[in-house]
Amino acid sequence: MGKLTENIKGTANEIAGNIKQQSSNPATRAEGVAQERKGEAQKLKGDIEGAMGDKI
Repeated sequence: MGKLTENIKGTANEIAGNIKQQSSNPATRAEGVAQERKGEAQKLKGDIEGAMGDKI
């Protein structure tokens, strides 16, 4: 995709995950943690793609 796209998607997932973590439902909180981690991974992928010139 590209650095900007991955960073935007990652940030969106982190925000959604943080919101879900505020729930009183334990399953929703766990889903929020997983979604936040997914967002962090997407942002890392975007940083790597940016450093490598989008060749991966």
